[in-house]
Amino acid sequence: MLVAFVCMVAFAVLLARVTLVPSPASRSLVHANFHPLASIRAYLDQPDWRDSVKQIGGNVVLGVPFGMLLPVLFPRTRGLVRVVVVTAFVMLCVETAQGTLVEGRAFDIDDVILNTTGALLGYLLVGRLIGRALHPRRRHWWQSYRVARMRERAGLRASRSSVPPSP
Repeated sequence: MLVAFVCMVAFAVLLARVTLVPSPASRSLVHANFHPLASIRAYLDQPDWRDSVKQIGGNVVLGVPFGMLLPVLFPRTRGLVRVVVVTAFVMLCVETAQGTLVEGRAFDIDDVILNTTGALLGYLLVGRLIGRALHPRRRHWWQSYRVARMRERAGLRASRSSVPPSP
């Protein structure tokens, strides 16, 4: 658990360094993107495919550690939908901070989409397994009640079928 916490802190520092470093030189080139997939289309339309891979792949890779570490540190966030929702919210906050507070940076909804996709991949490949290994599933009170009722019904059915039919 301590290792996961250290990794999450390292990830947060890396994320801050990559996304929240000012870039005054690109101030005039920056524009916000609120239209989903617009930046991704622009990346794919570039003549040099290496730039496309760098932009798209970099954003996807940036989200992978989040999907791996989130269910380890916060067991209540286990589950595909929960990981996606929490990651999208956190990345939306990062992009908002980047667009409003950092000079030469802008908000881009496609970065949120790509980071969330990376977290989803990280969760499906590793996070789900590690989360289940460290935090086994909890049985809730209604689950034990349901199991008891199912056993009771099965017992009644078994006793009915074991009684020979009357002549």
